[in-house]
Amino acid sequence: MPRYEFRCLDCSREGGQSIFEVSRPMSAASDPASCPAGHDDTVKLLSMVSMVSSVGSGSSGSSGGGGCCGGSCGCG
Repeated sequence: MPRYEFRCLDCSREGGQSIFEVSRPMSAASDPASCPAGHDDTVKLLSMVSMVSSVGSGSSGSSGGGGCCGGSCGCG
């Protein structure tokens, strides 16, 4: 199940822990969330995910066809 990060604006003003995570289905991704302290003044943060593939990392010297589309259009 995806995890979403939120910042509590009330906790941030009070100097407390202002960032918290919520696990929920993707269908509820845009639903509001209360912080663990019970505040409702929260905003969803944009999370950046980085994924690395090991496809084609063998000893043959082939890169496995990367590029913008995985190599299917010849751009890689």
